[in-house]
Parts: sequence; structure tokens; C-alpha cells
Amino acid sequence: MAPGQTSGGNTSTYANLPAPSPEQGLNRYMQEIRKFPLLEPEEEYMLAKRWADHQDTEAAHRMVTSHLRLAAKIAMGYRGYGLPQAEVISEANVGLMQAVKRFDPEKGFRLATYAMWWIRASIQEYILRSWSLVKLGTTSAQKKLFFNLRKAKAKVGALEEGDLRPENVAKIATALSVTEAEVISMNRRLAGSDASLNATIGSEDGGMQWQDWLEDEDSDQAGDYAEKDELDTRRALLAQAMDVLNDREKDVLVQRRLAEDPKTLEELSESYGVSRERIRQIEVRAFEKLQAKMRELARGKGMVVPA
Repeated sequence: MAPGQTSGGNTSTYANLPAPSPEQGLNRYMQEIRKFPLLEPEEEYMLAKRWADHQDTEAAHRMVTSHLRLAAKIAMGYRGYGLPQAEVISEANVGLMQAVKRFDPEKGFRLATYAMWWIRASIQEYILRSWSLVKLGTTSAQKKLFFNLRKAKAKVGALEEGDLRPENVAKIATALSVTEAEVISMNRRLAGSDASLNATIGSEDGGMQWQDWLEDEDSDQAGDYAEKDELDTRRALLAQAMDVLNDREKDVLVQRRLAEDPKTLEELSESYGVSRERIRQIEVRAFEKLQAKMRELARGKGMVVPA
């Protein structure tokens, strides 16, 4: 789907959007989208109302263009999957346009926070369609492993290339609720796809590098605001969703997954006077209940929740 199109939407609304392309060079595209001004909260609210109440295409266009930098920044986070970055950014823009189309300013949060969910969902769907390895297995756990393995490796300090050390495999498998065999297999499949941060993204001005776009130059950029706002939103949802758990489930989940120094199954089994397997069952059940409740709450706020 081209960046100027939306499924079932009015394509003329976005006909004049800048579009990334290999021929143009991403360097030039990044420079173009930085020309669009960010919106103040009151201005964003009024534009959103004009679109929601009157289908004002000019208002929708301004909301989209003011958030193109956010879409590009999120797209940069998916540069390690061996896919053309121009296409990833285009998919991010499709998600952004879908977010603008459905955004309700009366919900009480900014467009950037809402759009992040749609942008990521659009990118992930594109990646899943494009990667044959995912087509071999598309369970929820495998998708989670696919999109979180790099972050999990960094968290346990697994910086080595090639196969992971057994202790790191075990830690990652536990953290992502998958088998150790799945961690090993996915790590080997992804091993050759990481892109260098020193790879150039354009020929203009000597060719800029990926790392030139990793840091936001301005502290008040939409991306920084949205990330903080999303974190606050997730924390609020987590606190609200915890009420679905009973006292034991809540304590086990906190001690195992949310504490700075998580306790082992052995420690909790001794504390509760039950087997380690029983503690593991309580943890898994509590996590599933919490996850389901958070998804329900997120949808209630009008947020899209990727599978």
C-alpha cells in the first residue's frame, strides 16, 4: 500500500504527503518531514474535532504531517529485520493515517500516544508478512519472541555474536515464556539480519548514517513526549489491571516479574510451602489474567492492541 493510501479512506486527504523512496534517499525525506511544525495540545484538539465532526480533510492532513517524524522514529526501531527502510517507514505512515482517522480527542490523551499503537501494529504486520521464518510458526509466543529477542539479549548482557550461552538462553526463555529451543532457533535465524548503525541512508551531503537519526535533537519532540505519555498510560493500565488478581497471584507476579531483584521459584515455594511447579503455575495464570485485562482496558480507551 502506498503511503498516500488508506484502506477504505479518502486518499485525497493525504495526496500531498512526502513519501520515502530509495531513489529520493531517506536523508532528503527526513529533512522534508522536519519542516512540518508540531502541534500544541489545544491546536491538536481543535483539528481532531474538525476531522471527527466535519471530516475536514485539511485538519486530518495537518495532524498527519505533524506526526511524520514520530512515525519515522518508530520505524527506525525496526531497522534490524533486513527489509527496505523506505517501505517500513511507508507502513508506519499507513498506521499513522489509520490512527488519525480513528482518533477521538475526547478520550483525554494526545494523538502521539494513540498513534504509537497503530504505527507499531502496521509495521509489525508488514514484517510478519515479509518474513518467511515467521510464517513457519505464528503463535503469540513466537511473535513475541521475534519482536523482543534483541531487547531481551541486551537486558541479560548477551552481546556475543553467534549462539547464545546456555545461561542466557535460559534467562531469555523464562523472560519471554518460550522454550529454550525456540530462543536458540530464533537467534540463529535472526543472526544475519542486523543492520549496521554506520550504514548510510542517502547519498546527499556525503550520505548520512543510521546513527545520525537515533537521537532526537529537541527535547520536546513528539516522539519523546509520546514515549513518556505511553509509559505513563501503560503504568496506569497495569495498576488498574492488577485488581483482577487475588492476593497470592499478585504477590507471586510482583516477586517474579516486577521486582528489581526477582525471586526464584525455589524461594517462593519455600515461602508459600508449595512446590516450585505450583508457583510456576500461579505465575503463568496470573500473567495471562493480567495480560487479558490490560488488553481489555486498552481497547476500552480506543487503543489498538497488536496481536
